[in-house]
Amino acid sequence: MSYDDIDKDNPYKILLESTKAIPWQINWETKQFEYIGPQIEKLLGWPRESWATAQDWIDRIHPDERADTANLCITQSEHGIDHEADYRALTADGGYVWVRDVVHVLRENGKTKALVGFIFDISERKKMEDVLRNLNQQLESLSFHDALTSIANRRQYDKAMDAEWHRALRNQTPVSLVIMDVDHFKQFNDHYGHVAGDRCLRQVAEALNGVSKRSSDLLARYGGEEFVLMLPNTDRDAALALAQKCCQLVKELRVPHAASATADVITISAGLATMIPNDHTDADSLFSAADKMLYLAKQNGRNRVEYAGPRRQHDNQGQSGA
Repeated sequence: MSYDDIDKDNPYKILLESTKAIPWQINWETKQFEYIGPQIEKLLGWPRESWATAQDWIDRIHPDERADTANLCITQSEHGIDHEADYRALTADGGYVWVRDVVHVLRENGKTKALVGFIFDISERKKMEDVLRNLNQQLESLSFHDALTSIANRRQYDKAMDAEWHRALRNQTPVSLVIMDVDHFKQFNDHYGHVAGDRCLRQVAEALNGVSKRSSDLLARYGGEEFVLMLPNTDRDAALALAQKCCQLVKELRVPHAASATADVITISAGLATMIPNDHTDADSLFSAADKMLYLAKQNGRNRVEYAGPRRQHDNQGQSGA
């Protein structure tokens, strides 16, 4: 474009039409476009003359954002409030482009007369936001998983237990917790080496991870060779059966342990506790009770489960330990 092509009566028009931002103006009383920049054709493919009324604009908003965007613009415009909105705009070939509409409201004697604004292409920004969002989700997921065994870690256990404890408190349902420890694991590392020790922990985690199928249950590596199995809405007898299955499955791995004083293969000891939460207990109380049972299991010869907590409601024998 040469200097001679510039509209001398409107010297700023060249500035508006040479920017990537798309200027527009709507007469609020007639709801008709009085102007829209030629850049709209390059961005969305629709000819300028096809933008006749505000309804054309509304019809070219993605259905998922259409109602909210239109209602926002109408409400804010009627009250004389400048505003902006992000939405997907329909292209002439049937696709969509993310745009940001920045709107300035022109009023006279307290009444809205016109809207002027700019449409910005923010599709690249949205793509970057999606990439960053996915990366953050991946990082968050990694932060809740144990790098060695690929099961949940202590952070995930703490978060899940807090949520399940409060749910059980509201509903007055039992929560069971099994704490498991690989027997004589230090001796295993000393005898076979740490590479073999890591491999052993992965095998144990894989075996334990197949014990419970409910989505609400959670197996986590609590630290070192210690694992926890959280069992919401599970009474002591049902939890005991699962804890015993854990011991059985680990033993059936038949991982040799020549340095063990308990067996010639890898085994685990487990402590189980069950509580129905009340105002005088918390999740730490449950963990402490299960930890005491784990200590008792080790004292009583390892490769076993010790337990405490209420039985099923029809059982009148109360708390018991084996």
